[in-house]
Amino acid sequence: MAKVAFIGLGVMGYPMAGHLVKQGHQVTVYNRTTAKAEQWTKDYTGQLALTPKLAAEDQDIVFTCVGNDDDLKQVILGENGVIHGIADGAILVDHTTASADVARDISAILASKNIEFMDAPVSGGQAGAENGVLTVMMGGKQNVFEQVKPVIDAYSRCAELLGEVGAGQLTKMVNQICIAGVVQGLAEGLHFAKSAGLDGLKVVEVISKGAAQSWQMENRYQTMWQGEYDFGFAIDWMRKDLGIALAEGRKNGSHLPVTALVDQFYSEVQAMKGNRWDTSSLLARLEKNR
Repeated sequence: MAKVAFIGLGVMGYPMAGHLVKQGHQVTVYNRTTAKAEQWTKDYTGQLALTPKLAAEDQDIVFTCVGNDDDLKQVILGENGVIHGIADGAILVDHTTASADVARDISAILASKNIEFMDAPVSGGQAGAENGVLTVMMGGKQNVFEQVKPVIDAYSRCAELLGEVGAGQLTKMVNQICIAGVVQGLAEGLHFAKSAGLDGLKVVEVISKGAAQSWQMENRYQTMWQGEYDFGFAIDWMRKDLGIALAEGRKNGSHLPVTALVDQFYSEVQAMKGNRWDTSSLLARLEKNR
């Protein structure tokens, strides 16, 4: 069993850190809002640290799962960041969905201090985190991957090494690009079904058995049909992710017209005060003038 720190107890990190405890690992947590970390220690058996530096001290592996590039740099490289407490030879695994550039930059800085780094964004949403069945996309060294995978297995059903540092973040961009197109297609399909006077639930029961089937269809069609969007992965976070993907696409010469269009559709939902709605709320945009 490993001694680990988990930094960032949001909707994903909170249950992920809990699964580590359930698997017998010794866990120390840090969260920017201390009250949330205090609640975590009541729900699970673990220690609370008041700074990332203190959380990282004497740990085998430090996990981070925060909001964006700036948050990540702050908790790792800031005045009381992980870098000032993490032990020589330890490993830092980052589950934040961030840019490939920040992953590479942080990796280079940590390497100069003999600390290994892996970027490891996740997919599966809040439900996947709570149920311990996340997909983890990883970038880094093979030998480091082999060391951390048995620990990550506590909250994942699939963890794969995709290449060097940055490859995990690039793969997460592919994931978000694909989701954007699928959700928009599902929203348009359900909108069409309503306009045609069809029973959308029966329609999906049929078409989900064929080539149209997707995770989004299986898990979101009922709530979309009912106009319920106050759960799951928020639009604000999806737009952050799509922005990262579009910026990377401009650098590598990718053509992402559908992704750019869906990003704009999400901005329209934000204008409807749907910032915290689930990403499936693309249907709400189509229904607002119906």
